[in-house]
Amino acid sequence: MKAVVQDRYGPPEVLRVGEVERPVPRDDEVLIRVRASTVSQTDAHVRAANPAFWRLIGGFRRPRWRSLGVELAGEIEAVGAAVTQYKVGDAVFGMPSRYFGAHAEYICVRQGGPIALKPAGMTFEEAAAVSDGAMQALDTLRWADAKTGRRLVIYGASGSLGTAAVQLGKHFGAHVTGVCSTRHVELVRSLGADEVVDYTQADFTKNGQRYDAIIDAVGKFSFSRGRRALKPGGIYVATDGGRFYLDTLAWWIASRLVGSKRVHTAIGRRSRENVQLVKALIEAGEFRAVIDRRYPMDQVAEAHRYVETWRKAGNVVLTIP
Repeated sequence: MKAVVQDRYGPPEVLRVGEVERPVPRDDEVLIRVRASTVSQTDAHVRAANPAFWRLIGGFRRPRWRSLGVELAGEIEAVGAAVTQYKVGDAVFGMPSRYFGAHAEYICVRQGGPIALKPAGMTFEEAAAVSDGAMQALDTLRWADAKTGRRLVIYGASGSLGTAAVQLGKHFGAHVTGVCSTRHVELVRSLGADEVVDYTQADFTKNGQRYDAIIDAVGKFSFSRGRRALKPGGIYVATDGGRFYLDTLAWWIASRLVGSKRVHTAIGRRSRENVQLVKALIEAGEFRAVIDRRYPMDQVAEAHRYVETWRKAGNVVLTIP
């Protein structure tokens, strides 16, 4: 089968489409013919081993994962002997059970893993572009205690995580303020944000308002910068582990000692239950995919270059022909 592979860390040019062995499902797995995936910031970070701590996870000298891709949509081609929840021909969406591997024609996923039947009427490209951002957003919103009466800020509200967090925050009943650039203001407003702040025109930390939680959805907003905009007992949620440890560890210790403000980091929790929740919200009209650009698999390097501009709105889809 064809897959996007890399043999070393480096720029987008290290990626190539090559022939690899087609996987065979175990007893509790399904074999999915992938129709679409996405190129995420995580894919770009791991491909380049940037930050360097990715080498500790993904292989120090060379990549442990030859094929990237953290979300997918496709059709079940075969099922293992113990599979009862799915059948051949079912259209599904979700995430790999082994984290990466969706940039390929086929992938095996556990039947109890983070997949679900594709919502009716949704294209494969749309279905591929919801799970990763939603899983991360659900984790950030859990730490932020999103619920009715809570006032939240989503900094970076136009990205994959941000667009999901705005929609899910409103589902949980919170008052959501989205922060983004000028060209994405209308998009964030259309997703249901109660207020939208254009960070090129205004600083939300200086508007006199105080918030219950600030979620940094892009790893570019520090706790030290936003802490004065938090209410007593307010929560700052980081999504960039490196920034969290380098920029907020001292504040985390101090906040624990004085008990005033709290700092957490979110990494996203994959589960079948979370994917089923997203499916239900899509079918209820409360959640939708946000797609910026689409690239065929043989243009994966170009897709990575665009993702690394940090200018994408929502998701960049990779179609698997």
